[in-house]
Amino acid sequence: MTETLSQIPDGTADADELARDALAVLQPGFHGTTAPEWLLRRLAEGLGSVALFARNIESPEQLAALTAQLRAVRPEVLIAADEEGGDVTRLEARSGSSFPGNLALGAVDDTALTRDVAAELGRRLADCGVNLNWAPSADVNSDPGNPVIGVRSFGSEPLLVARHTAAYVEGLQSAGVAACTKHFPGHGDTSVDSHHALPKVDVDLDTLHSRELAPFRAALAAGTKAVMSAHILVPALDPDRPGTLSPAVLTGLLRDGLGYEGLIVTDGIEMRAIADTYGVERGTVLAIAAGADAICVGGGLADEETVVALRDAIVDAVRAGELPRGRLADAAARVRALAAWAAGAAGSAAGSAAGTAPDPEIGLTAARRALRVTRTEEYVPITEAPYVAAFTPVANIAVGAETPWGVAAELDRLLPGTVTGTFRQGDALTANVLRSAANRRIVAVVRDVHRHPWMAEALGALLAARPDTAVVEMGVPQAPPSGALHIATHGAARVCGRAAAEVIVGKEADA
Repeated sequence: MTETLSQIPDGTADADELARDALAVLQPGFHGTTAPEWLLRRLAEGLGSVALFARNIESPEQLAALTAQLRAVRPEVLIAADEEGGDVTRLEARSGSSFPGNLALGAVDDTALTRDVAAELGRRLADCGVNLNWAPSADVNSDPGNPVIGVRSFGSEPLLVARHTAAYVEGLQSAGVAACTKHFPGHGDTSVDSHHALPKVDVDLDTLHSRELAPFRAALAAGTKAVMSAHILVPALDPDRPGTLSPAVLTGLLRDGLGYEGLIVTDGIEMRAIADTYGVERGTVLAIAAGADAICVGGGLADEETVVALRDAIVDAVRAGELPRGRLADAAARVRALAAWAAGAAGSAAGSAAGTAPDPEIGLTAARRALRVTRTEEYVPITEAPYVAAFTPVANIAVGAETPWGVAAELDRLLPGTVTGTFRQGDALTANVLRSAANRRIVAVVRDVHRHPWMAEALGALLAARPDTAVVEMGVPQAPPSGALHIATHGAARVCGRAAAEVIVGKEADA
């Protein structure tokens, strides 16, 4: 790899310090389940964080070995993962999560339960060596058509979202894992996914403060160690730049207005809301200048070339006077401070947890309590292997296409021989379902049926033909209940499917 840094005299103390600070603020990803040589080398040179994704994780044992490999080079490295539980899981991306997501916890509305779920999730992360979790989502899902937040939010009521955000932060950090509350200043009132384009939250300041910011104030009061910025345009705060790149949002509002002193992390800088408009390198420099302390990169760009290009862009911007040297030094210091906290917290949490048994069933308990069940008098529990028709929308990037969802696997565990079919927009849905099901009872599984006219139409036709169908809604339950049995799970995690399957067969457990 050819080093550039052409504007800095080689071998000078200033060059070394500047390069180390530029590396310190990056949170890059990589490919593989062991650390590549280039990543270990950059850690030795000052890289402050490493980002893990589903592609890096096969098992808890493998993940623990990977994080130990990273810490052998830099003991106080921040190792981050996007582990929300529920639909967005990295630890269990190939099997589905053992924990329901935020909407399920909000539906139960028991902050002690939310705290316990987050603590158990944090325990599992800590056991694997992960010490920074890009969670919880503090977004108020005020737009039920939101394509990227949805069940990742605790709900649509600001005070409910606020109290559960605080409980989640407390639970996660009790395990020695830093919480990263997201997506500041609030991604809930959007109809565009910032992975694909730049969303706009066009509300007045009063609404912003009473609705979007309420959960973030609660998170700050609970001591969240990090906050993640959103790639959204909020004209009431800054009519020109998205939050991640806006001094008015990150410094004026979050730092000065709300008094936050912890780490500010960007959402993935290669997301198209930034990359298509500013470019990844320019976006990185603007984000740090605006007040961000760490740059998340690597969901899509995950190689040494990216790390070097971003390091050099930061260094060049300092040398050109576009990025104040003090601002970069401050950002790097915050990264190192959080890494030091995490190293100390890991030991403290392990000590305080001694003698405290893990609660591996807490996620299932929460999923069962989150169910909302509507039965007609005609519904008879299914006792023979049914046909499961999964009406499947395109998964958003945050969830990922690799994570399974639905109830078929759990029904097959209870009723061996269960058959399933996947149906998407454009299929001859009703006819195909009826033909494939034959004489079996039908379970229709939907996800955000209110957002997908094709799904609503197909479900209506199916119920007209087979009114004894059981319906499981695994997204945001906005459409009226339908079917002989309707179960709203408030999420599509594996444990949500298990809880629903128990009800379908008439064997629901006491929640």
